[in-house]
Amino acid sequence: MEFFQVSFLIVIFLFFALMMFFRKIPALIALPLMAFFISLVGGIQFNDIIKYVVGEGSAKLFQAYTIAMFGSMLSVMMQKTGVAEAFIKKGAELSGDNPWIISVIMLFLIISLFTTLGGLGAIIMVATIVLPIMSSVGVGPMTAVGIFLFGLSIGGLLNVGNWAVYISVMNLTIEQIKPFAMLMLIISVIAAIIYITIQLYKDGQDINFKKIILNSFLILMLTSLIYLIFSNYLPEHIQELLLNSLSTIGKTLKALIITGIIVLFLVAFIRILLNKNESQNPHWISFFSPFIPLFLILIYDVNFIAAFILGLLFAFLSTYKKGSLNIFIKSCFEGGGVVMPAVALMFGIGMLLVAIMGPGIELKHYPNGWPVLNLIKPLMLEIIPTNAFSYILIFTIAAPLALYRGPLNVWGMGYGIAAVFLASGMNPGAIMGLLLAVGQIQGISDPTNTHNVWLANEMRVDVQKVLWNTIPYTWILAFAGLIISALMFL
Repeated sequence: MEFFQVSFLIVIFLFFALMMFFRKIPALIALPLMAFFISLVGGIQFNDIIKYVVGEGSAKLFQAYTIAMFGSMLSVMMQKTGVAEAFIKKGAELSGDNPWIISVIMLFLIISLFTTLGGLGAIIMVATIVLPIMSSVGVGPMTAVGIFLFGLSIGGLLNVGNWAVYISVMNLTIEQIKPFAMLMLIISVIAAIIYITIQLYKDGQDINFKKIILNSFLILMLTSLIYLIFSNYLPEHIQELLLNSLSTIGKTLKALIITGIIVLFLVAFIRILLNKNESQNPHWISFFSPFIPLFLILIYDVNFIAAFILGLLFAFLSTYKKGSLNIFIKSCFEGGGVVMPAVALMFGIGMLLVAIMGPGIELKHYPNGWPVLNLIKPLMLEIIPTNAFSYILIFTIAAPLALYRGPLNVWGMGYGIAAVFLASGMNPGAIMGLLLAVGQIQGISDPTNTHNVWLANEMRVDVQKVLWNTIPYTWILAFAGLIISALMFL
């Protein structure tokens, strides 16, 4: 019986994944159907499917889509007041006319921010600043989305918060994780630069390959230096001096930024009192509207929604003129409408998560745990590799199972499967290397990521086309990561 159930689960997963992959069924419909049939075949009672999978699943990502709505309100507000258009023009003037250089700078900006940031709210805030700048120098919508996703995923490699599960569950130390993560950083940056170069060429940009090769070499040298600094290969006193210097600079910036935010609000109030906002062009202080929430989130850990509300308030005050209240209200309503396609897709993603992982509470009629997860675990035990060659071969072929909340997706079944591998005696470092390597496919290419959905919606591209566009790079990147992992841990 269990054999047939597992077989049907695989067929259901592959059928709907392929239907989405080849764009035969929209993800908006396919994800809820996948969740329903996986639950049904997996042995979940019909009442529980309705109550937990459909009911609670659709609300599982409530925080993500609430944040998306507020972020969209700010985005629409900036467009209606003319701030976005003026910001793009100013960004184009300041950034010059070299799309490749600008794209690489934006890539490293995103990487550096997301070594500490996380969550859809932060993604929306950074994207509100970065995407218009790239668009202003001729970077195509698909390319801009891809660059952002590469930067986001690479930054996540160095986000220590993402290492917690490997430390707590697999008993790995930071010293064991860090060298592999840093090597993944280097090969991921190389992949991202190759992606940028090819995509800009496809966008019709004039590419000077000699300069690109020289610049790429300099970037690689810089990345290698960062690797040395953070991999304990420099003398301890030099590392300590560098880190202390960064800490001192950080504290100073923190004090300056909060002072600057207060001054900006005061200037906005004073301009209203003096009737200085009647010009057709937005004042330069309004350009700080998207930066204020970003700094509040990044530096002061302010709640995402509270930070967006402050950003909206500042955008309203800094652009205030007759009729501004109507613009503000329209922006709030239209902002929710603009992001609804992404929100609707998040309903299905939440349902699929609950169908696979369960509702997160113990249910008396499932004493052994959530049936779907229990059915999948024995299957994964059968594919555990016994040597480095089989490890690379099996997981390179299986790497796309990180898509659509599949078995190798850390936001789906990934950590549960990792626990099964660990219990079977597989090297903990190899498990960590596996998840980080195939995690590049998940982080960059997966259409069920809330950030992929939002970014595609924002740039008016199909989220499934983002998958097609990026997976040749991420699959090769996963293969390279698995080779490094095998050499280090097997």
